[in-house]
Amino acid sequence: MIDLRSDTVTKPTAEMRRAMAEAEVGDDVYGEDPTVNRLQERAAELFGKQAALFVPSGTMGNQICVKLHTRPGTEVVLEERSHIFNYEMGASAVLSGVTFRSVRGNEGLLTWDLIKAAIHHGAPYYVTPTSLVALENTHNMAGGSVMPLDVAQTISDEVHALGLPLHLDGARVVNAAVALNIPLADVAQPFDSVSVCLSKGLGAPVGSLIVGTKDFIREAKNWRKLLGGGMRQAGVLAAAGLLALEESPKLLIEDHANARRLADGLAQLSGITVNLASVQTNIVIFDIAGTGMATAQFSHELKTRGVLANGISPTVMRMVTHYDVSRADIEKTLAAAAEICRTTRS
Repeated sequence: MIDLRSDTVTKPTAEMRRAMAEAEVGDDVYGEDPTVNRLQERAAELFGKQAALFVPSGTMGNQICVKLHTRPGTEVVLEERSHIFNYEMGASAVLSGVTFRSVRGNEGLLTWDLIKAAIHHGAPYYVTPTSLVALENTHNMAGGSVMPLDVAQTISDEVHALGLPLHLDGARVVNAAVALNIPLADVAQPFDSVSVCLSKGLGAPVGSLIVGTKDFIREAKNWRKLLGGGMRQAGVLAAAGLLALEESPKLLIEDHANARRLADGLAQLSGITVNLASVQTNIVIFDIAGTGMATAQFSHELKTRGVLANGISPTVMRMVTHYDVSRADIEKTLAAAAEICRTTRS
C-alpha cells in the first residue's frame, strides 16, 4: 500500500533502529538518561532556546505549554482550524480551565490585525481575558501552509508589548524551516515556547520536544510527570529522535517536491480542484465535489487500487507525503486517481 494518510505513518529507518538498539540509557525521571539529555541539549541548540524537554506526544507538549502560559478562566486566541483547538480532545479545558477564541486565517495564517481584533486585554471585568496567543506552523488543515518570518515577528512584537506569551505548535516546524530555507532557530525565535514532533515526517517512532527558557522547561518537566509522561530508560526512543533531528530534515525537500508533483497532477483531473498556491510543503488538500463522489467512496476506490488516503470532510481529501513515499508512488497514485475520475464520468 502507498500510505498517504499522514506523515505519522513513517517507519524508523534502519539507522534509527540500530541507534535504538545500541542506545546508552539511564533513568530519565532522575535526569540520568544520557541519550535523552543529548537530544534535549541538541534540540535547544538547534532551536536557539535555553532548554528542551522530550515528551511522549505533540498533544502533551502543546498542553503543557498551554497550562504553563495561562490561568483558569482565561482564553487562548488561535486559528480556527488549529490542532490545539480541534484535535486534542478539549484537553485545554480539562487541564488548564481555559476557553478558545478562534479566528479564521487566510490559508490558516493569522496576521496581527486579525489577532488584535480578537484579544481581550484590559477589557471590562465581564469579558474573558486573553492569556495566550498560539500559532501553528506549518498549518496542517490549511494544507501545510508556511508562516512568513516577518509575519511571525510582527505578531510576536505586538503580543509581547501587551505582556502576553506566544506559543508555536510546531509539529511540522522543520518543514517550515526547510521551505523557507532558514535555520530552525530563526523560525523559533519569535516564540516563548515551541513544540515540535519527531514522529511525523522526521520519522522517529515516538516523541516530541518542547523548547523554551530553563525556568519554563523546569516547570514543564513537573507537568510531564503529573500527566504520566515521565519515562524511564527513554534513551532507546531519544536515539531515534537525535537522528530525526540531524538526518531527516534533508529528506523533507524531496517530500515537498513530491507533494508539488501530486498537487499538479491532481489539478489536471476532471472533477478535482486543488489550490496550488497553498501547497508549500508536504500536504495536499483537494476538493472532489466535481466527481460526484463522497470522500468515503473516493478513499475506498483508492484503497482498492493500492493507495491509502483520508477525507477531512464529505468532499475534501488530504494526502501527505513522507520519506516512505517515492516519486514512483506519486505517479501510481495519480494513475489511480485518474482511473477513478474516468470511471465516475462514464
